Amino acid sequence: MYRQFLPIILLIISNVFMTFAWYGHLKFKGTALWIVILVSWGIAFLEYCFQVPANRIGHEFYSAAQLKTIQEVITLIVFSIFSILYLKEEFRWNYLVGFAFIILAVFFIFKKW
Repeated sequence: MYRQFLPIILLIISNVFMTFAWYGHLKFKGTALWIVILVSWGIAFLEYCFQVPANRIGHEFYSAAQLKTIQEVITLIVFSIFSILYLKEEFRWNYLVGFAFIILAVFFIFKKW
């Protein structure tokens, strides 16, 4: 049972690194682009160190489509928290509506038809 949740934990960690790699540099607009690219690339390497095992282990329990869906939901949650706490951006009602539609997609992907 534990191994079934391990991919989710690894994907959460992976997504934290990914979010910082992709968007963390937005607070450092004065830093040279080549520097933020190299730093982001280094952070992305750490992301892959968690993402690849997450998918490898996860594929024992979930289909590739299910893994991708789990990853996208985690990405949206992590990014929402990141954008509010780190970037100090407002979370708007239409984001919530969009996320609700994504949750509906999760239902259809995981439902046994």
